[in-house]
Amino acid sequence: MYTTLLTELQEGIFTITINRPDKMNALNVNVIDDLSKVMDEVYSNQEIKSVVITGSGEKSFVAGADISEFIGLDANGGSAMARKAKIAVFDKIENCPKPIVAAVNGFALGGGCELAMACHFRIASENAKFGQPEVNLGIIPGYGGTQRLTNLIGKGKAMEMIMTADMITADEAKSLGLVNHVVAAGTVVAKAKEILQKIQTKAGYAVSMVIACVNDAATNNPNGFENEINRFGACFTTEDMVEGTKAFVEKRKPVFKGK
Repeated sequence: MYTTLLTELQEGIFTITINRPDKMNALNVNVIDDLSKVMDEVYSNQEIKSVVITGSGEKSFVAGADISEFIGLDANGGSAMARKAKIAVFDKIENCPKPIVAAVNGFALGGGCELAMACHFRIASENAKFGQPEVNLGIIPGYGGTQRLTNLIGKGKAMEMIMTADMITADEAKSLGLVNHVVAAGTVVAKAKEILQKIQTKAGYAVSMVIACVNDAATNNPNGFENEINRFGACFTTEDMVEGTKAFVEKRKPVFKGK
């Protein structure tokens, strides 16, 4: 079904593995197309409760975009490439109502760092490296890197990282708030699944509302507070809210049905 991805659905967790190990899993047109299609599957398949995105092998998550595809592009071509990826992939990931975690198993550079940042949060292996090296090519991040990196680590450090093109280690990424956890190499997907298994025990509709509200905050949506109020109210129409409050009063664990 996908030429550049491997997928597996297990206990509600859908693992998407970018599978171009000979190219360090670099994003090319085919990967972008496959990621767009697989995200459509994530949205439509009710058996998928949460998602892990990772790269094949232990050296690279995604080492960037496929630079060979940049040659010969003019301003319109470059803008069109970035806009297509934003709409087809990065926005779909960021705004997905189901939790999506990046399991960063190696280099996350350029478009790879941007892909990880579009996910709802990130787990990194101890050998992971993050960076936005685009200025070395005479360009800037085009898949949301300037915006999401600033939101995640602050203006000053984002300016430094993007202008110097320096890579940072997994530990530094954690200290900056770019990643949530650093784990031993080879265990990053397992850690992501462990966290998602916990999230899947919560009320699914409420989790989707959390994603929408936190995204509002991250993008400085002027309607963020009002949206939170309305989404809070909407939760009261769900069966899960009735079950959750009833279970609390009865001092038992709730059994949510995602309704």
